[in-house]
Amino acid sequence: MTIPVSMLVTSPIVVPLLTAVLATFAYRRPALQRAISFAGILALLACAVVLVQFAIQGRPMAISFGGWEAPFGIEFKVDRLGAIMVLLTALMGLAALVFQIGDPESTPRKPFVLPLLHGMLIGVGGAFVTADLFNMYVWFEVMLIGVLGLFATGGRIDQLEATFKYFVLNVVGTLLLVVAVGAVYAVTGQLNFAALSEVAAFLSPGMALLLLASLGVAFLVKAGAFPLFAWLPAAYHTLPGPVLALVAGLLTKVGVYALLRVFGDVFAPAPEAALDLALEALGWIAAATMLTGVLGAAYHWDMRRILGFHIISQIGYMLLGIALGTDAGNGGTLFYTAHHIIVKANLFFIAAIIWRMTGSYDLRKIGGLANARPALALVFAIPALSLVGIPPLSGFWAKLIVLRETLALGHVAWTVVALLVSFLTLYSMMKIWMEAFWKPHPDPTRQLAARGLAPAWCVTVGLALITALIGLFPDTLAAYCFAAAAEIGGAR
Repeated sequence: MTIPVSMLVTSPIVVPLLTAVLATFAYRRPALQRAISFAGILALLACAVVLVQFAIQGRPMAISFGGWEAPFGIEFKVDRLGAIMVLLTALMGLAALVFQIGDPESTPRKPFVLPLLHGMLIGVGGAFVTADLFNMYVWFEVMLIGVLGLFATGGRIDQLEATFKYFVLNVVGTLLLVVAVGAVYAVTGQLNFAALSEVAAFLSPGMALLLLASLGVAFLVKAGAFPLFAWLPAAYHTLPGPVLALVAGLLTKVGVYALLRVFGDVFAPAPEAALDLALEALGWIAAATMLTGVLGAAYHWDMRRILGFHIISQIGYMLLGIALGTDAGNGGTLFYTAHHIIVKANLFFIAAIIWRMTGSYDLRKIGGLANARPALALVFAIPALSLVGIPPLSGFWAKLIVLRETLALGHVAWTVVALLVSFLTLYSMMKIWMEAFWKPHPDPTRQLAARGLAPAWCVTVGLALITALIGLFPDTLAAYCFAAAAEIGGAR
């Protein structure tokens, strides 16, 4: 059976949209709602696999709506870059749903968590398949609405406060983005990516720099980069464990994807002087993001806050790859993004398991897990060491690809900062290890809870295996990422 192209290209939006609607109608029947959610995420995963297969064959798919051809009509396009991001989105969605089985923070007492979760996935998927700037803005806002609902659905005072902080600080990014999109249209008369790429070469250096700066700042807010990351540590820690893992894995990467698309694809043909200056500034922002994020992680004792600041720090490595302005750098960014989505989500899942066992995320109130749960210690060690960049795990190859290109282009200062941040990352991961796993529990009489954790174990072990497999066989993912970078860089 041949699946129509229109169904495949729109599946990252249509599938979670239908799932969210049906799950909302089933809010009084938790078992049915969960079944609908699983059916929807499995359908999305199947569509994502097919999209990646088409992309590997060098057959990017595109459709235009309303009988208007691009650049005048709304266009969706799925190339190698978009396809792998959709696949990672579906994989993380499935992991979060499996982890939620038996989770005390989830349904049935919160019947709108699942519809809101799929609502967030609508925005994420839409951002990855849209082919014009205005609709990227639209999908960012759809994603924002879903995330705000997830923040607020618990109803606790700290969650409502986090909702307000997240909303206010992200509205700044929203306003910057809509102004930037308006400026691009006013100057070029185009919003379609392909059309903008053709026009970019004819812009004056000053105008090209202005447009790159305005778009760059807006997307840096969404990515959680320095100095615009305050919304992330102020809000993330209030989310339920499985939702937090999904949000932490995906949300900032949509901002990274947008920056990669703008700098590596849409405005790649812009005047060289403007592009080089914008990329130089992005490189220093990346270095500052790495350093400030890891210092924040070293300061805190709450595992959610530590891992939240590490999101910021690791975003810096992804931005560094983009700042290099080469296909190898862009390929390294994509490899790093794929690795980080899996590793970071898994670390938050493991933190949620620790909370369910001990009743706390505070490292000062837990301990002794290495003796009591040695399997958990092993499962934690794999993503933790991968985040640091210890060979042969996926993080080692991700950092090697980016830093090798950084050194090759003579950016010694950026390389030194990146290596220093790796050592500080090791410190904060050792902090979690020593406090949660190695030291004795401060209350020797406390018993560890262990019921209902089978689904959680399946998720964490599965993601740890994926991390190990990427590390042992990095060539497959690396080849795909470099091909994706060359594909979007073809406009140069």
